[in-house]
Amino acid sequence: MKRPSPEGLPPGALPGGTVARRMWRLFEPVHAVTYFAPACAGAFERAGLRGFWRGYFAGRSAPLGPVGAGPVVGCFFGFAPAMVSRALPEVWTRITPAEALDARLAGAREALGQVLGEPGPGEAADLAEPADLAELGGLLRAAAEHAPVAGRVLAAANAALSWPSDPLGVVWHATTILREHRGDGHVAALVTAGLDGVETAVWRASMGGVGRADFQRVRGWSDDEWTAAAGRLRARGWLGAAGQPTEASLSAFRSIETTTDRVAASVWDELGTDGVERCAALLAPVARRAAALLRWPNPIGVPDPREPISG
Repeated sequence: MKRPSPEGLPPGALPGGTVARRMWRLFEPVHAVTYFAPACAGAFERAGLRGFWRGYFAGRSAPLGPVGAGPVVGCFFGFAPAMVSRALPEVWTRITPAEALDARLAGAREALGQVLGEPGPGEAADLAEPADLAELGGLLRAAAEHAPVAGRVLAAANAALSWPSDPLGVVWHATTILREHRGDGHVAALVTAGLDGVETAVWRASMGGVGRADFQRVRGWSDDEWTAAAGRLRARGWLGAAGQPTEASLSAFRSIETTTDRVAASVWDELGTDGVERCAALLAPVARRAAALLRWPNPIGVPDPREPISG
């Protein structure tokens, strides 16, 4: 049996060249600066939110309005209810959803603006020129506006927001819609496969990359919850005695990821083959620079865009 790669992806298990997967590995890092970049954390602190998780839950759930923990447990999927409840709805006594949306966009603009400057010594001058950034924003916006949002709560909520007026803001907002669209589809695939939030965390930790301690820290599952979920996965035949993924588990992984790609693919139809290729070419240098702000490996599971596509 093939062992998982350091990123937690079974080597050669997935078709790296599908349009949905190729574009995901480029747009996800651009969106994800909002979770990892110091500038984004600073924007939430200036808005009155101290502590990473207040900013995270406020920023990501703000498109839904001043919701409580229940809807967020449902649509974020992978977080322990107790962890979500520590932030929501209390965070709305500190900031309004509109203020949280302003803070997350300001932070994303600042973070991306910092890394899209001039290349340093020995670096290739592959960064987007202003005209390229505007063109990229137009292509990504066309794809995002084409995204079907029925049954996709987070994608629909973000798609309903007003578009920023600047090219960098458009790029980030479009990647956010595209990311949440794919994420909503991925959650549907996990639910269809019979997994709950903690089981998904245990399952992904078994594949390497981000381990149990990190998953528990960033998702909030207790030792008892983790142990019970591992027992259910062993009973299902997805974990071996030592906690390793079985062939059945890796087969399920391939099926879930293939389904996720399939239900995310239609957003790119609007651009056509040439438009997708142009979008990818413009997005690649932005993704590589954004990737420098992220943590690798990370619980998101996105492959590093600075590495060659495998599969």
